[in-house]
Amino acid sequence: MCVHLAVLDQRRWAGAVRYHEGMNIRLRPEIEELIKQNIQCGAYKSVDEFVEHAVTILHEQEAWLAANREEIGAKIADGYASAQRGELIDAADVRAHMEERERAWLAEHRS
Repeated sequence: MCVHLAVLDQRRWAGAVRYHEGMNIRLRPEIEELIKQNIQCGAYKSVDEFVEHAVTILHEQEAWLAANREEIGAKIADGYASAQRGELIDAADVRAHMEERERAWLAEHRS
């Protein structure tokens, strides 16, 4: 699949936004199939809509990671230090805790 997109030019001329002619993106067959499945099930109207949504989500995730980088690093360091001290939690307990959190989240978001 070759996706053709109009790309926003980052430069602005007298307040007007310019667009490039477009770009071609070559996708691996398995990615192409995922996009086709999403369009066929009605989640998206077109390949362009799918790609726009995917790029938007990617940028949101990257912005969140950049904004929370220090906190994430501190939590990783705390967890590593706890593990070094032998303060580990049994895998079955972690799994049970995560399953309970999932059930609570689903119950909250179903209503």
